[in-house]
Amino acid sequence: MPIIVNIDVMLAKRKMSATELAEKVGISLPNLSILKTNKAKAIRFSTLEALCRALDCQPADILEYQADDST
Repeated sequence: MPIIVNIDVMLAKRKMSATELAEKVGISLPNLSILKTNKAKAIRFSTLEALCRALDCQPADILEYQADDST
């Protein structure tokens, strides 16, 4: 999938643990892990907004598009 989720990068920049982020956002640690490992098929705007609020960032800091060069 050409959408990359950079939550780990933002966690490192903010010196925050995944557990702390999950608590601030109000999602379970397993669901946060699914996002972090790029296994999620979708993300709700409300979740993206909560992530941005908790990490003090923009959506583009979390989500990255990588063009698929195979086409």
